[in-house]
Amino acid sequence: MPTYETDVLVVGSGAAGISAALAARKQGLDVVVVEKEPRLGGTSAISGGWLWVPGNKQGIAEGDTREDAETYIKALAGDAYDAESVKTFLDGVPEALEFFERDTDVEFVHPKMAPDYRMDAPGAKKSGRALTVERADARMLGDDRLRMQPYLYTYTVFGYMPEIGQDLTTFLEANRSLRSFGYVGRTLLKTWFESIVHTRAFTRTNGNALMTRLVATARALDIPMWTSAAVTELLVDDTGAVSGARITGGPAPTVRARLGVVLAAGGFGGDSELRTKTFVHDTRGDDHVTPTVGHGGDSLRLAQARGGVLDTRPHQPASWGPVTSFRTLRGERRVFPHLRAFGLPGLIAVNRHGRRFANESLSYHDFGAAMIDDNRAEDTTYAYIIADRKAMRRYGIGYAKPWPLPTWYYKKVGFLVEGRTLSVLAEKIGVPSDTLQQTVAEFNDGAARGVDPKFGRGSNWFHHFKGDMKHQPNPNLATLDKGPYCAVRVQVGDLGTYAGLAVNSRSEVVTGTGDAVPGLYAVGTAAVSVFGGGYPGYGANLGPAMVFGYQVGRDIAAHAAERTQQRPESDAPSRSPRHNRKKVNS
Repeated sequence: MPTYETDVLVVGSGAAGISAALAARKQGLDVVVVEKEPRLGGTSAISGGWLWVPGNKQGIAEGDTREDAETYIKALAGDAYDAESVKTFLDGVPEALEFFERDTDVEFVHPKMAPDYRMDAPGAKKSGRALTVERADARMLGDDRLRMQPYLYTYTVFGYMPEIGQDLTTFLEANRSLRSFGYVGRTLLKTWFESIVHTRAFTRTNGNALMTRLVATARALDIPMWTSAAVTELLVDDTGAVSGARITGGPAPTVRARLGVVLAAGGFGGDSELRTKTFVHDTRGDDHVTPTVGHGGDSLRLAQARGGVLDTRPHQPASWGPVTSFRTLRGERRVFPHLRAFGLPGLIAVNRHGRRFANESLSYHDFGAAMIDDNRAEDTTYAYIIADRKAMRRYGIGYAKPWPLPTWYYKKVGFLVEGRTLSVLAEKIGVPSDTLQQTVAEFNDGAARGVDPKFGRGSNWFHHFKGDMKHQPNPNLATLDKGPYCAVRVQVGDLGTYAGLAVNSRSEVVTGTGDAVPGLYAVGTAAVSVFGGGYPGYGANLGPAMVFGYQVGRDIAAHAAERTQQRPESDAPSRSPRHNRKKVNS
């Protein structure tokens, strides 16, 4: 039976996995990437494409310090703070970013505004810690162009994904600015033309741009990337070190990896059995919706079979986000993550009792945690985002686009519910009418003055950045007083798990006793989060994924050499760890 030989096997083709593969290849190692999904890029390809990386050159120039970054992370992590892990991450940021800028096709962009999510926490900064990437032309992928994971369609504007920042702002102003309308029209026409003629548009933005650039570099370095290839078992050699894997669907059923295996196949938000053990709101496994790609717990199960353990120290087991799940007119399941819209003027969130329960301008992670806390005594976890006619025409609600687009489709598929009055809306969504009307009246009293006495919405820089900066007197507040009123039901979802495989400072998977599993590494959301359950800012998942991925790829040969030196001479392998890739018959 054919066996594929290489130095390093990387399981998963998202930002963490490809980063590890690129760094290892640049060290002269042979690498193969296997991806169980039919397309490359994983959840990273449908993400915003940001990296939260304090210690980057721009941040330092703006006055960010190592002490401030540590203070901020510690405040968010609480009792789950891991000083050694944080040190490794912060130490690695400058070198990792230099590597990607120098040795890959990635082009970072330093946005003028990208505030930390918890501006009330010590050490928070208004800007300088989050980076994004330059848009990409997918033709750089050559024959792999259509193998890239496409956008999450519900998050596009008729197929085009606006870049977070001025591009998105221009799209939001298309219904009140002729110039913006013209830009949107030209952009959409170009997108539609390329999609019709070439199956998919060439311009890639956000996370898709990041993964397009990373995968293009992997192609240039001749790194094989197998898709629809699932790892079913990790193999060990006669010393107990992980030395390869069994594969289904790939060019070879067995891969022998001389220097080890890197697990980067995501978390477990898509696995109901694993969720019941870690998510307090989903004890039955049916009260959670994830927009992630391929996060079925593969990394965890593979490692557990070789002694790895789940680290549940993070005070939040996942990076949360409110989502809406619905079906199209064709019956296709769709998911929309509400990562921004619920902090805009004229929108509020209420629970099943018709009451506000949190500051709608919190980050999606903190808002999701608030939803979970508010529903602890309930059988299910959900809430409603409500808007009046003014807000609906100006902003829409997430997937439900604003004027001049009609709302009939969104109502037809069950995404949107509309009522002529608040009382009618309350009856339709099943909340107490009197309570809802009282809630709106109390909110309106403060919103008219530009304040939110109950939750402090619109009281800091991050809130304002998340709102409408042109709206005065407060970018986050406006009254709800013009019918008809609309509502969207939201549940808790995740952008990746924070609980993950226990690892040491070298990203080696460790056992319950803290011993490293030789030859086995975990990065990205396959590993426990460095932030201890907090979500510091834009790119809290991708930043550590790429930094730790780079470090593993850089050091994996050195780790293997250390293990070899520690063995008795008779147990040391007789061949050099450096070989050309080849298939042999076993």
